[in-house]
Amino acid sequence: MMAMTFTSNAVAQTAVGVVAAQCGDKQFSLEDLNFGGTNYRNMVAKNRWCTWWGDQLVHQEADACYLVDKATGKETKLFSVDEINQWIAPTKDRKVHSLYQTSFPWADKSVVVVNAGSKTYTIDFKKHGLLVEREFGDDERVLEACNASEAVAYLKDNNLWVTRGAKAWQLSKDGSRDIVYGQSVHRDEFGINKGTFWSPNGEKLAFYRMDQSMVTDYPQVDIPELDGFNHPETESCIAKPAPDKYPMTGETSHKVTVGVFDLKTGNTVYLKAGDPTDRYFTNIAWGPDGNTIYMFELNRDQNDCRLVAYDATTGEKTADLYRETDEKYVEPQHPIVFLPWDANTFVMQSQADGYNHLYLCTLGKKGSRMTGNTVSLEVKQLTSGKWVVMEMVGFNAKRKSIIIASNELSPIQRNIFAVDTRTGKRTLVDDNGKGWHNATLSESGQYVLDNYSTPSDPRNIAIVNVANGKRTQYFKAEDPWKGYNVPEYSCGTIKADDGETDLYYRMVKPVGFDATKKYPTVVYVYGGPHAHCVDARWHYSSRSWETYMAQKGYLLFIIDNRGSENRGKEFEQATFRQLGQIEMKDQMAGINFLKTLPYVDVDKIGVHGWSFGGFMTISLMTNYPDVFKVGVAGGPVIDWHWYEVMYGERYMDTPQTNPEGYKKTSLLNTAKNLKGHLQIIQGYNDVTVVPQHCLSFLKACIAAGTQPDFFLYPGEPHNMRGHQSVHLHDRITRYFEDYLK
Repeated sequence: MMAMTFTSNAVAQTAVGVVAAQCGDKQFSLEDLNFGGTNYRNMVAKNRWCTWWGDQLVHQEADACYLVDKATGKETKLFSVDEINQWIAPTKDRKVHSLYQTSFPWADKSVVVVNAGSKTYTIDFKKHGLLVEREFGDDERVLEACNASEAVAYLKDNNLWVTRGAKAWQLSKDGSRDIVYGQSVHRDEFGINKGTFWSPNGEKLAFYRMDQSMVTDYPQVDIPELDGFNHPETESCIAKPAPDKYPMTGETSHKVTVGVFDLKTGNTVYLKAGDPTDRYFTNIAWGPDGNTIYMFELNRDQNDCRLVAYDATTGEKTADLYRETDEKYVEPQHPIVFLPWDANTFVMQSQADGYNHLYLCTLGKKGSRMTGNTVSLEVKQLTSGKWVVMEMVGFNAKRKSIIIASNELSPIQRNIFAVDTRTGKRTLVDDNGKGWHNATLSESGQYVLDNYSTPSDPRNIAIVNVANGKRTQYFKAEDPWKGYNVPEYSCGTIKADDGETDLYYRMVKPVGFDATKKYPTVVYVYGGPHAHCVDARWHYSSRSWETYMAQKGYLLFIIDNRGSENRGKEFEQATFRQLGQIEMKDQMAGINFLKTLPYVDVDKIGVHGWSFGGFMTISLMTNYPDVFKVGVAGGPVIDWHWYEVMYGERYMDTPQTNPEGYKKTSLLNTAKNLKGHLQIIQGYNDVTVVPQHCLSFLKACIAAGTQPDFFLYPGEPHNMRGHQSVHLHDRITRYFEDYLK
């Protein structure tokens, strides 16, 4: 669709695209649309689960695995689940029920690894034989297996163990709730999502050790699940303390160190990184020879980041390789990755020029620009432009290229490119140049499995030969909502409050939309860092609940304000030290746009969001009480004093250094302004946004004489799980039905 621009009441808007409404006889229920619903699985676009076996593509189904011809898409059965069970134990009960959890670790071997509950089977599917059977007990948790050495790191009674074959090593003895081994640290910030890191040959294991004994306990409470009043006389029905280590902004945080275990010697050394107080160790990576460990070290103020190298045998620091500072914050998110064809050069990602890009870094000879270095580093920017590299997918060694995902073509798209490491030239891999693409790369990098959707297509999967650009259409999903009465989804841009920056929005019009009528409107908001709501996926990434509300006669409006992701550092950092303030101004620019539309009932505008979106919901309800009549805030941050150190201090600094910012953004100070109907919903055992937030806001409302509504989900964390999510969205819907229509 050709874009068209118009101006109305000084609000500039650009239409990006429209997905037309579909007329059908069927009506949606929450059981259809919510992920916890009984019919939800039938209402999402079908997928085709695949994995790579070297450069061979394997299609995984519950009952069988199939080899896919990459040129034609035709399939040949490799083996069935019945055959797997026969090869495991021909005379015993069925062991494996599904083959979705399979992997093919070695390109040159006909070996499949099948995960089945607590057991893992390694099978030669050509020789029809079981090679290895491994089982872990109820008190054991697998952390990471290594294909290179066939060793496994696991936890047992809070302590870290490694096993290979018949041998096992206990790496720690002091593991506890206070001393944590081999798990994600720093509250999963800085791209950290695990705590173990195998060397390339699998003979060494780097791991995190986190001492959180000095961190204050947050007093969570565990309410026992009882069957009514029928419980054993010996079982206590009294709630029990379940404290959680939660470091709040400005408070004492945990201390992290990095250990290295050598399977050949059985010895463990710790990296000599100095005092870990007020520092973050992130993005651990190994050198190709397995002798050097690299990691980013970030000060607690998060404005000084250094790439440091350590000897993996002695733990000694060998080099300070790179330093990046910023007046606001530096946020390392990705470990360095060495080129497969050059053991002296690695790829580093950085926002140093304002957008996340790739840099080629070559290790030099002794002597350096930085005091204390024993190795120099030559840094060359490989990609550039006012767009971001969203993912480094992998390498094509033969062509000496890097496969990336980026939003170069549009801020709301994700497309796949091959980047020549010698010239920086980028070649589009997904030939349509539209939509939102997720790629998985074969072992050599010659083939890409491209799984993507567009605003009008729920799912397509193609196999792409990177060398010649040939593309095989492998799978196309049917519209799972065919036959249902579906609303119109549209996407466009308006100007931010600064009058210059483009903001993308999504609009979902009521089913049976009539432009001569006026409709109650609900603004769905998130608005926080590291997230976005609007992109070029199916229905512009509309949440299913929006469709449900459109069916009930509401117009839905969603906009990605400044502070959200994938738009560059200046866009993201606009909210620094004043979370919620710039975001509210941009959301109000959206409201001003809505007021220009004759079919929006400006007297019936509501708002809903969760987490940061809950914070935004209450912020809007209490700062613009005459605009928003109804709000539903889930798991809301109320005061950034009570949020975790790593996230909170990155965007707000500490309460001690930014007292005015904390005061300005605290919703305790706006509780007195509440006029409309506000419902706050909280998971009672939320360890992300702890209940102290909403409870303190309720106390402030009581003191001010304002009247919010409140609902708890006992035993639930930050987000409601399973079928309780259906109950949650029914409750949200009813609140708008009761007070906004």
